[in-house]
Amino acid sequence: MRMKLLVLLIMFVMPSLLSAAEQEEPTVYVIKQGDTLWGLSERFIKDPNYWPNMWSKNSQITNPHFIYPGQKVRIFPDRLEFIPKEPAAAVKAQKVAAADSVAETVQEVASEKSYTVYGSEGFIAEDDFKPYGLLLAAQHNRVIVGVDDIVYTDIGTDNGSASGDKFSIFFKDALVRHPVTNEKLGNKIIPLGTLQLTDVEQKSSRAIVTRGTREISPGAYLLPYRESRRREISLKNSNAELKGVIVESRSGIGIIAAGDIVYIDLGSNHGAEAGNMLYIVRDVTIDKSYVKGEIGALPQELLGALVILEAGKNTSTALVVKSIDTIYKGDSIVSQTK
Repeated sequence: MRMKLLVLLIMFVMPSLLSAAEQEEPTVYVIKQGDTLWGLSERFIKDPNYWPNMWSKNSQITNPHFIYPGQKVRIFPDRLEFIPKEPAAAVKAQKVAAADSVAETVQEVASEKSYTVYGSEGFIAEDDFKPYGLLLAAQHNRVIVGVDDIVYTDIGTDNGSASGDKFSIFFKDALVRHPVTNEKLGNKIIPLGTLQLTDVEQKSSRAIVTRGTREISPGAYLLPYRESRRREISLKNSNAELKGVIVESRSGIGIIAAGDIVYIDLGSNHGAEAGNMLYIVRDVTIDKSYVKGEIGALPQELLGALVILEAGKNTSTALVVKSIDTIYKGDSIVSQTK
């Protein structure tokens, strides 16, 4: 009787165990040209922000932004694992048998991640910045104007301007100082809207406000209008090792999170370019009461990531695309994590 029960138990339990083993068996994906950690996370985990987990659990990825065609990834329902690189002899043997295992790989290529710039992000006006013109006054000496209001500017035919020309309106915000060195970096410049010239004299003009995103007042800066400010920024590998600091946020609030616009102390003079992804890190400090002797530098705390949207000479405008922990002005940014 006991033997019969044992046989029945094996008959019912074994299929379940085999089924569970089959479900855990991963699919293997081979990295192709154009793949990114963002794309892989979005394609297979349904979460483009999964990349820090993938990076931290795969020691062979020394820099999370660099993955190469030919690398292999095991795809589980809840995670992705990079397969360690095998010796050259093993790789050669695998190539011979590759034709028999094509079905093992996933054929779709994950799309590359990009970000949209809307033109409302602002920037830091550095020392050599000069506005094209100024909004001098508003009709009836109004202090605040909006869409369809009449204003007057110091732009005229001497500037090569004519009726119908469009200009972007900017507000000169507070002076930005470096949070570490206290160096003056420039003034924060925030977009307010656009205007179009209607009547142009030699050194002045009348204009109408055609778009407004915030309150507009006399004294605002004017810059030539860009026909299409909205554009896509794709991720781009940095050609230089970048190290800097978050110096200010667009909102002016000291606590920063994903989705916020920030300004950093890196620009084209440092090798920074639009599309570069930088990692936000912080040095770890510990209570040394229990430390005996000297200890080396501790691994930095990974707080999140940002992408440069527009690079000036010494500063850039960036979008925080991931925040794992609270981020503050003064936190460090690097192109390669330790």
